[in-house]
Amino acid sequence: MGEDARLPVGKIVGTHGIKGHLKVVSHVDSIEVFAPGKELVLSRKGECCGKFCVVSARPHKRVILLALDGIASIEAAAQWIGCQLCVDEASLPQLEEGSYYSYQIVGLEVFTLDNRRLGCVKAIFPTGSNDVYVVQDGKKEVLIPAIDSVVVDIDLKHKTLRVDLPEGLED
Repeated sequence: MGEDARLPVGKIVGTHGIKGHLKVVSHVDSIEVFAPGKELVLSRKGECCGKFCVVSARPHKRVILLALDGIASIEAAAQWIGCQLCVDEASLPQLEEGSYYSYQIVGLEVFTLDNRRLGCVKAIFPTGSNDVYVVQDGKKEVLIPAIDSVVVDIDLKHKTLRVDLPEGLED
């Protein structure tokens, strides 16, 4: 991705209260991207609609309640329903070595240790103990646990993921 790459971090799905708070379904694990002072870009159908500074954010049930500078009424908030919230890739918090954002994993080609292609990562499902990568090749789908004993190597430069499949996982 280029320097100015914008990544979706959430979607506005509604309003909350009369002071312009937005209900946001987050696409990221950490609320840190919605920290006060962070700049968010709102876009609709890929087109930038505006830039706003976060005033406050807090979890509420299954959404995040977000207050943005310049949106102070329910009427002002309602016009943004359906918009994506994006951040510049460079503004994402740095992850520790060996950790990746979902957008970095989805789309990687998956190979076994003997270089047999299994397909591409199409989705990631969080479970209680670890994520599960949904790898698809045509109509065939394999669910691969994202654990160190199975995922041997992730090479973002070459867009590949190498796995050591336990016996019976493909059946």
